[in-house]
Amino acid sequence: MPEVTIQIGGRGFDVSCREGEESYLHAAAKMLDDEAQVLSDQIGRMPEARMLLMAGLMLADKTAAVEDKIREVEAKLSERDAELAELRAAPAPEPERIEVPVVPSEVTDTLAELAARAESLADSVEEQISAGS
Repeated sequence: MPEVTIQIGGRGFDVSCREGEESYLHAAAKMLDDEAQVLSDQIGRMPEARMLLMAGLMLADKTAAVEDKIREVEAKLSERDAELAELRAAPAPEPERIEVPVVPSEVTDTLAELAARAESLADSVEEQISAGS
């Protein structure tokens, strides 16, 4: 097991860790040292055991706050998941019925007949105009 020296509150501590976990140990020690530095700035020098206890409690408080936030976010996600499941389970809405008017065949026949008469009249008028010129 590797031996690592970490600095907390200006004091060195020799600790052992598993192979490959040195970087995690240094990161954790940095967090504890940051809290110890806050204590040292506020209170001044204190016994080692008290400094470590207070710094650990401060980190535990921060951790508890983060865990509360995580639970809050998980609860919101759970609510959204339930809403999504409810929407997916809901039946599809009824399709909207749109009626398109259909022109009766008698009307289209009558319109075609009127169009033919109008063209015939137009041809007659053109012939008379051409003949009169």
